[in-house]
Amino acid sequence: MYTGAMRTTIEMRDDHRAALLQLAAKRGEKGFSSIVAEAISAYLASATATEELLRRAAQLRGSLREDEADEMRASAARLREEWR
Repeated sequence: MYTGAMRTTIEMRDDHRAALLQLAAKRGEKGFSSIVAEAISAYLASATATEELLRRAAQLRGSLREDEADEMRASAARLREEWR
């Protein structure tokens, strides 16, 4: 069970609240605070991972020679044509 935090008020759609209450009941919990805490943790971890991937990708900018970049673009275009 989730413990040790501050209380706050959030607005959510009725269907989200109902789904959270249903999930909490299946887990044997009265409220859905622990589910919201898990969702926030997962979102923050994902956002951090995305930022790291973007940072690493930006570091690669300029690492291909122009001819390598052209060949990669042509290869991607050929693959896209084959998918159709």
